[in-house]
Amino acid sequence: LIVMTFTRSAAANIKAKIRARLQQLSLYQGGFAVHTLHGLALNIAMRHPDLSGLNLENSTLVTPTQSHRLIRTCVELWMAENPRRYQVLLEGQQFDGEETERLRRQSVLRTEILPQLAKTVIHEAKSSGLSPEELLEMNAVDTGDGYEILAVAGGLYQKYQALLRSREFIDYDEMILAALRVLENPGARAIEQKQVFAVFEDEAQDSTPLQTKLLEILAQDPDRPNSPPNFIRVGDPNQAINSTFTPADPIYFNQFCDDCEVENKLATMDSAGRSTQVIIDAANFMLQWVNRSELAGTEQPFRDQTIKPVPSDDPQKDANPTPIGRGLELHTPRDVYQTVELIGKRVIELVEQFLPADFDWGSHENNLESGGEASDGETRPKLPLENLKSMAVLVRENKQGKFLKEVLENPQKHGLSFDLRKYGIKIEDVGERDRHSQVPWEILTLLQFLDRPHSPDYLKAALKILSDRQLIPKQDYNAFTTSPEQFLYPGPLDPKQSDPVLKCRYFCCGLLQARLELPPYQIISFLALALQYDQTELATADKLAERVAVQTAGNNLMSNILEVLSEIVSSERFEPVDADDKIEERYTSKGQLTIITMHKAKGLDWDCVFLPFLHDQTIPGSLRVVPQARFLGDFTLAEVARAQIRASLHEKYPLPNLGEAWEQAGYLKTAEEFRLLYVAMTRAKSLLWMAAEKKGPFSWNKPENLQEQKPCPVMPVLKQQFPGNVML
Repeated sequence: LIVMTFTRSAAANIKAKIRARLQQLSLYQGGFAVHTLHGLALNIAMRHPDLSGLNLENSTLVTPTQSHRLIRTCVELWMAENPRRYQVLLEGQQFDGEETERLRRQSVLRTEILPQLAKTVIHEAKSSGLSPEELLEMNAVDTGDGYEILAVAGGLYQKYQALLRSREFIDYDEMILAALRVLENPGARAIEQKQVFAVFEDEAQDSTPLQTKLLEILAQDPDRPNSPPNFIRVGDPNQAINSTFTPADPIYFNQFCDDCEVENKLATMDSAGRSTQVIIDAANFMLQWVNRSELAGTEQPFRDQTIKPVPSDDPQKDANPTPIGRGLELHTPRDVYQTVELIGKRVIELVEQFLPADFDWGSHENNLESGGEASDGETRPKLPLENLKSMAVLVRENKQGKFLKEVLENPQKHGLSFDLRKYGIKIEDVGERDRHSQVPWEILTLLQFLDRPHSPDYLKAALKILSDRQLIPKQDYNAFTTSPEQFLYPGPLDPKQSDPVLKCRYFCCGLLQARLELPPYQIISFLALALQYDQTELATADKLAERVAVQTAGNNLMSNILEVLSEIVSSERFEPVDADDKIEERYTSKGQLTIITMHKAKGLDWDCVFLPFLHDQTIPGSLRVVPQARFLGDFTLAEVARAQIRASLHEKYPLPNLGEAWEQAGYLKTAEEFRLLYVAMTRAKSLLWMAAEKKGPFSWNKPENLQEQKPCPVMPVLKQQFPGNVML
């Protein structure tokens, strides 16, 4: 039996659970294998290297990001070979030929628009089994698109494939294609099929058509090729939350379910014991209301199904638990700071409510009364964790999490009257770990700038990192990165720089000064301090500096340091410092408040879940075109291309034109955002706390700049439906 899951942690988890179950039944603990999809594809490709065409001994596995040199190189090659198409893009909707504007547009196309188009389309097309030639054919279908976006995309995809082959790189999609090439051979296919009794796929709503094809072939009986495959798929299309940034689309799994229903092979598992009744009611109501609302235009966000509680004789422990407080609490705080205060006070109430009556704060009493600072050390009270509830705040993006943690840890600084640390409550911000894994890439990007400050690309990439770290003001950097010398060292005749530009310049010149004064081996540590890294990030940077020092021993020229760092970043062979591998346990421990994004929370649950910052501009939000890319029109090339590719895969002809494709992309995003909110709501067992503040920041880069905000459309209707759960 082959069991398929999407992540390595889920694979380990399922394996352990199956083994435990077999042990209970006194059965042999073998006869099954748990794989991630790419792990399975790699195994098949490696067993038949002559058929798969993969030479894994000399190949490097890459995950091309937008800034990956592979993507950058294919953009440069395409531009050089397609001057006419490039010129059409450069001219956009209108162009007066002014030189500064031409340089700015070139910079935006080379470093933002075309890399984003390449990254999106290559992944989308490849994992759907489309070749570059098929994309170019699609472009022949007239969509009234002067830019010929699919032709541009097909050209970029061609260059990318040629680069992969010439440099002996493989990407994840290539592994699945290689496994499918093996299975096209009748002999190899029979060998693989004979080893498989059945295939069981978990989280099937996140599958791409190519992945499904691979599993269906394996599940076929070679001796009875006309009988249906022994293939079981489990998934919930209402929890498909990856389709706007991966090629997975709930339409495929929904179609599979409909086909099974016709053949009477569909089983619906709609009873869930996780949540208390009022949370189930709220999630079901939200699902039905969103489907009726037509907010997602032509898209139907949810499959029409409701969650039911489990029967009273269900073996789950504490199934459909009793609510804590009202079970569902709907708030409208004054602003985001009051939200954090309400969360802090509610968390303290929850700790006090579930502490045993005889719990003695003992030596911590003074601490509580005096308002003294409690550190992470001995002053933190030791709480009896088994009595407490697990708690999490789910946010839409990491910047919200960063703001939350900062205010929760320094309430007095913001004039708020609570202190979690005095109660021994730890704050675990999961997004911090993501920031730690960015360390090698950030250091490399800044070092590339220090090595070649006159490169517009390196300067812009460095400014982007400084802005993401909120060290310099956010603005359109294309305006001044086209002429780095004039920006860094303006002459007396150059135009006066504005304040935000001056701040950027001073920061960059400070870094360049350090480059001149420090020996190369100290630069990484200096940059870590300049980026204001926290403790764990500093430890990660130190580990990185040590590794680079070892690999460049005796020859620590800047060029060698850059080479070693580039190798580390492109092969992704560097783990941030992290003491604990039990991820799920770490995120759901009691006695702490976990801050985690809604995406990362999928598959986990907590007794009490807080959902703050539910504003219309975030959920569902809308697709944005950044101001610097508006010269092309009110759409982004990547989203239009994705919508056109999907329309062709779903055989919706004629293909949508620019306006229709952009509108369709907007509907897809809206539908997915509502599914994400549904996933977030259903993480809660006994208490779901939701808030839409009257005032919030326009951008989470500057959370202190508050303005009036419209609530997420679901909040007012939830308040109408559940008036007894509205908190005043």
